[in-house]
Amino acid sequence: NAGTEADVYITIYGEKGDTGSRQLHRSPKPKKFLKGQTDNFAVEAVHLGHLYKIAIGHNGLGSGNGWFLDKVVIKDPITDLDYTFFCHRWLDHGQDDGKIARELAVTESGPFSGRQEMELKREESWAAEKWKFQEGNTLQFYNRLTRGFICLSPDGKVDALGDKKNKYGIFHLLLCI
Repeated sequence: NAGTEADVYITIYGEKGDTGSRQLHRSPKPKKFLKGQTDNFAVEAVHLGHLYKIAIGHNGLGSGNGWFLDKVVIKDPITDLDYTFFCHRWLDHGQDDGKIARELAVTESGPFSGRQEMELKREESWAAEKWKFQEGNTLQFYNRLTRGFICLSPDGKVDALGDKKNKYGIFHLLLCI
């Protein structure tokens, strides 16, 4: 459910002006904005010079309108430069911070852009998940190997049995090494 059927709009900002809000509707693919899919669009505009930000969002209409946007890459045909705008967030009233539009700054290109992308994804993941670790919350983890629960209480106590009936308090812990 990371794709959207809503109408998506973008505004591209450069040192010489902006495009104004443009709907992204002409794509070579029959269905646009599907999970895991890369869509390509041609946006006609005067040359904006060096690009520095975009505003992208959707109108929130249609079933399943929430959208998880990884990134936007704009290829300038005049200078042959690629501008990357990392998002890695939801544009959804019911997810993340509830926004359906975002302003994204250009990511500087170079040898550290991959590292920048990883750091941004880490920060965004933490921003979406940190509510679980707020004071007063009790976390319950399920260990698939032992098929048991571990409950971490706000007072620092650890219960290796946990509450097996509380299916909403279970969080799967994934470790990436």
